[in-house]
Amino acid sequence: MKRVVVTGLGAVTPLGNNLHEYWEGLKNGVSGSGMITRFNTEKFKTKFACEVKGYDSSKYFERKEANKLDLYSQFAHIASDEAIIDCGIDLKSINKERIGVIWSSGIGGLDTFYESIKGYVLGDGTPRFSPFFIPKMIANIASGSISIKYGFSGPNFAVVSACASSTHALIDAVNYIKLGKADIFITGGSEAAINEPGIGGFNAMMAMSTNNAEYLTASRPFDLTRDGFVMGEGGAAIIVEEYEHAKARGAKIYAELVGTGMTADAFHLTAPHPEGLGASNVMKLAVADAGMKPEDIDYINVHGTATPLGDISEAKAIISVFGEHSFKLNISATKSMTGHLLGAAGAVEAIATIMAIVHQTVPPTINLKVPDPQIDQNLNLTPGKAQPRTIRAAISNTFGFGGHNASIVIKKAEV
Repeated sequence: MKRVVVTGLGAVTPLGNNLHEYWEGLKNGVSGSGMITRFNTEKFKTKFACEVKGYDSSKYFERKEANKLDLYSQFAHIASDEAIIDCGIDLKSINKERIGVIWSSGIGGLDTFYESIKGYVLGDGTPRFSPFFIPKMIANIASGSISIKYGFSGPNFAVVSACASSTHALIDAVNYIKLGKADIFITGGSEAAINEPGIGGFNAMMAMSTNNAEYLTASRPFDLTRDGFVMGEGGAAIIVEEYEHAKARGAKIYAELVGTGMTADAFHLTAPHPEGLGASNVMKLAVADAGMKPEDIDYINVHGTATPLGDISEAKAIISVFGEHSFKLNISATKSMTGHLLGAAGAVEAIATIMAIVHQTVPPTINLKVPDPQIDQNLNLTPGKAQPRTIRAAISNTFGFGGHNASIVIKKAEV
């Protein structure tokens, strides 16, 4: 099997609209939460979210191009453009038949769907749908439009597995490179669901925080007072490359992707297994696939959504897999800062994990003030502030509605 490394990164997030700003926000424990500006929230239970700040599509796209892309696809292109520049490939000479795109979104063009249906329902019944309605809405169009822009004609498809989507996309990219099917993949995920159906739908499920009075600190993974996740938006792109290919062209290497795991809870549509069975199994598989032992892992970027059941389940899973080593790990939930980017969460958090390894610094779990007695107090949840740490290898976890679990082991690059 071929080795797989990371050679480029790009991000547009509630903490910053590029990779540097995103990492600085993580490192400094910044909250990306604010009152929703996209629509009138007067009748909604939740009035806040982690929006991308100061976004202006005209800074990135011509007007005609922007009109063809839902916001989730715009985020995909912005992150991908940054990552492609960052990886330093020569677009004129590289074999584009050996470059693929695997992109993901949990929902796709929800805003396009909502606005188009609203226009029809509120109109006179005449179907005046845009010819771009379907292409803007579907969840695979970001992967297709990225490949069209750059002429990348390798494997190209989308992955949809709720909040595990972009980790599954990353895993697929890793596996295709290991099998020699491509040399490079642009992979990641994007989401733009801060709109009426997105907020209203998750409110109806009682999955999202309604702590409007304390919106800046409402994303509280592992805290006793947590009351659900905070919606986020944005996108993250990761360039994964076959090691010898990257080495031959003198690419900088951020980290190596060494182990993957995928499981299902097979338990409930939206609730995690109470003992974290699927979560523990997926971490075991990822560590074994990396050829490592549990004690080789130094840091876990957890799914950590701040839901009452999910955080307890994941904490139990960690102790089940790592035993006494659990208490020597650093664990952090970066959703405390970014909010939950749904299908983009895995890619955004994989980048957080990669940057933690590069800088040997664990980003914090902010807003953790009141320990939950159901979560072992001996776990180092990295509360409040970033912690310097020797990180040889780390895990990034993502779990999605439907019981989808995905974990990836990321290792410090060996020069």
